[in-house]
Amino acid sequence: MAARYILSRSGTQFRFVLKAGNGETILTSELYTTKDNAQNGIASVRSNAPYDVRYERKNAADGSPMFNLRAPNDQVIGTSETYSSEARREAGIEAVKANGPSAPVDDQT
Repeated sequence: MAARYILSRSGTQFRFVLKAGNGETILTSELYTTKDNAQNGIASVRSNAPYDVRYERKNAADGSPMFNLRAPNDQVIGTSETYSSEARREAGIEAVKANGPSAPVDDQT
């Protein structure tokens, strides 16, 4: 299976996740109030994913490595899952860089 964005709806809100080819979630968006805003979020991931400077490497509350992908205005576009090591976090970032710009959208709304 190839990487893809899954656009979904929960009640009146929308969200997307970027899934790697193996089905693992590599990036999750915030909740959006409109489908158009969620689609704009996907467009922002596509345009910002290739740039290492856009990745904020940090640790979750429990100390596990994770990252945020940020837009040029410093707004968080997407958040990763937590990882068991910094090396795995870097692999997650590389997966977003590789798949984010061109993955198709699976609209499940």
